[in-house]
This record gives sequence, C-alpha cells and structure tokens, in this order.
Amino acid sequence: MAGGGGGGGGALALALQLLATWLGAVVALVLLPSVCGLSLGISELYMAVLVRLLEWATLRIQRGVQKAPTLKTSASVGIIQRDESPMEKDAEGPRRGDFELSDVFYFSKKGFEAIVEDEVTQRFSSEELVSWNLLTRTNVNFQYISLRLTAVWVLGVVVRYCFLLPLRVTLAFIGISLLVVGTTLVGQLPDSRVKSWLSELVHLTCCRICVRALSGTIRYHNKQYRPQKGGICVANHTSPIDVLILSTDGCFAMVGQAHGGLMGLIQRAMVKACPHVWFERSEMKDRHLVIKRLKEHIADKKKLPILIFPEGTCINNTSVMMFKKGSFEIGGTIHPVAMKYDPQFGDAFYNSSKYNMVSYLLRMMTSWAIVCDVWYLPPETREEGEDAVQFANRVKSAIAIQGGLVELPWDGGLKRATVKGTFKEEQQKNYSKMIVRNGSIDAESDFLEET
Repeated sequence: MAGGGGGGGGALALALQLLATWLGAVVALVLLPSVCGLSLGISELYMAVLVRLLEWATLRIQRGVQKAPTLKTSASVGIIQRDESPMEKDAEGPRRGDFELSDVFYFSKKGFEAIVEDEVTQRFSSEELVSWNLLTRTNVNFQYISLRLTAVWVLGVVVRYCFLLPLRVTLAFIGISLLVVGTTLVGQLPDSRVKSWLSELVHLTCCRICVRALSGTIRYHNKQYRPQKGGICVANHTSPIDVLILSTDGCFAMVGQAHGGLMGLIQRAMVKACPHVWFERSEMKDRHLVIKRLKEHIADKKKLPILIFPEGTCINNTSVMMFKKGSFEIGGTIHPVAMKYDPQFGDAFYNSSKYNMVSYLLRMMTSWAIVCDVWYLPPETREEGEDAVQFANRVKSAIAIQGGLVELPWDGGLKRATVKGTFKEEQQKNYSKMIVRNGSIDAESDFLEET
C-alpha cells in the first residue's frame, strides 16, 4: 500500500513538473514576446515549413492526376455559364403585341439558373480550394494518391490534435483570462490618460495572445491610413475573429448586443476599461437609439474608433455583400478596411447555420494556421448630395476592389430570410416597361396619328 501511494505521489509530481515546464515554455516563447509585440521567429519557421509541405503535397496530387485522369484537382468555378445580358437584348426583333409566348423562355432560363447556382447561397458555404491542403477535402472528391501522402496526412492529424490543439487552448485560456482580469483591474482606475494607456495595452496584449492561439499570421498594408480616434472603421466580415485580427494592430470600441454567460462576462469586463457600446436585445431594435449612442461616441475625439461590420453577417471570404446604410448615416469620418484570408492554411469562414461557436473554434484551432491580409484604405467622408446608400456602396466598392472580392448587391440577411417582394416587383416592372415600350405605346401612337 505504501509503495502504491509512493508511486501515485511520484506520478503526480511528474505531472506537475511537466505542467510547469509546459507553462514556462508558453510564457517564455509566446506570452512575453506578445506583450512586447515581438516575434522569436518560431511562427515564421513554422509557416515556411508548412508552405514547403503543401507545395510538395500539391505536386504529389498532380502526379496522381496524370496517372488517374478521372481525379478532379481543381475547384469548380461555376456549374453554368451565365448570360448577364438584359431581357431587352434577348428579346430583340419586331414584337407583334404586348406579350409574346417566347418571353416565358427568358424567365424560365433565369429561374433554372437561380435554382441550380444562385449568387447568394454559394456565398454562405466554405470557399472552394484549388488543391487539397492536407486539412479538408472541400467539395472535390479526392481519391487515394500514394502511401507517402497518406502518411503525411496522418502525421498532420497527430501534430494538429496532439500538439497544436493543446497549445492553442492553453494560449486562448490565458489570453481570455488576462483580458477579463486586466480590464477589470484597469476599470477601477479613475478616468485619465494612464487608464486609457493601460486599457489599450491590455487589449492589444490579450488580442495578440489570442491570435497566436490560432497561429495567426497577419500582413498589414498602408498603415498610414489606420483608423483614428473619433471615427468609424468599417470592414468586410468573414469571421468573429475579424475583431481579433484588427485589434492586434490597434484598439477599437466594439458595438454589438449584450450577451450572457462567458461572452457577457467578457463584455462587462471590457466596458469597464474602455467605452465599448453594448446594447440590450430590446435596444437593438430601436434604430434611432442606436444611431444616437453612436453619434455621441464619435463626437468625443478622445474615444477609440468604432469598429462596425456593415454586412451584418459573415460571408465566405470571396465576396462583399450589401452594406447596411445605418453606419453611414451617423456622420463623421469612415475608415474602410479590406480583409482577405488565405484559405490554403485554414477556413476562417464562420457558417453559423452549420456550426455552433464551440465547433467552429475547434475547427479553427485544428487548422494549420490563419493567414490574413489587411489593407487600410484612405478615409472617406460623405460627399455633398450623396445619400447614405450611395455612400455605403462607394465604400463597399473600394473594399471589394482592394481585397480582390466580388461585389454583390444582395443583402446578407438572405442567409436566413426569404427574398423580399420588392425584388420580384422590380423584375415585373422592368418587364412591363419593356412590353409597354414595344407594344402598347407604339399602338397608342398609331391610334393618335390616325385620329
């Protein structure tokens, strides 16, 4: 019995020693460099090895394709070839009346195209990859290529789940804990420059730790255009981690709905140290109240810029959908930011219809890495005679062009809602204008000439 107790005590001591060594290595190699904003080169070495590995895997797949021609290695860029010409062009030629039976074929064709492959729903599924990244098979049915490639994939699974996942969970836990404790302590200080400086230091440090928990590699461009205090930062939206990505280079005031549970605990701690703008569920429906509180925030040029995602939902890193006009009615200076993730290393898109937050974070933490490019664009202000919708569309176009994203006019709310009747009415009006122009107006003119 004594021997058994001694063995148990020895095992416990060994476990504690391993835990202490693990935490010491994390603090020395990750936490301290994050606090100082430095890098020891470990992430760069990891990314270099990873790039070489994926290049090798791509070559192996291409050789396998040559041996098995039926294998598809490239993602489909479109099931159908669309003809975007308007109906007036399709219906060219003399028309004998207000309506012709052949007009049905145009609407039938457009209807079948929308059913087979519409522009909206494909933006809410993961971005298709050109080649397998040893992480996900996407929608292409990859087949067995070689024993060596399979062995590398198995080794990758072991590394990602047995080493990277525990490391990343540890970093995420430390980062979130420090954020809650740090902002709570800073929040007890009286308002002063020291409090603002400490608040920004805590936010920056904790966000950098959380980004390293995802093996994040972020490339910032045009830093001279970084959002300034008293302004509004708007960006395209792919994932909840967009906030972390942007907050590692500068602090922002967040805007959103107040939550309960762990998220609510974090929100309440953050707002003590920094004037974030959280709304209750009932307040979010009061549009005028939201605009009023945001105007009050940007009126104070000492407060951090507000970070807003005007799309209102996550899009799959390929497109920019309609910007809601509310952010552009507030006034002040708009600081556009374009974000583009590299899908080769991991899928950052958050499909809330398919995964809950826990499943999504697990997928993120078991991916190879999160690589993102961030472009700061020149600040914009509303021009004379320009309404909020036109202003929003102008900023959206600038973000889409810079990020190499497809610009779409559709509302991201279609992710969970049906198409508004106004879209159907618009098509009906266009058709009625065409047949009136070609039919009844001409007939009316002939009648008037005869009389």
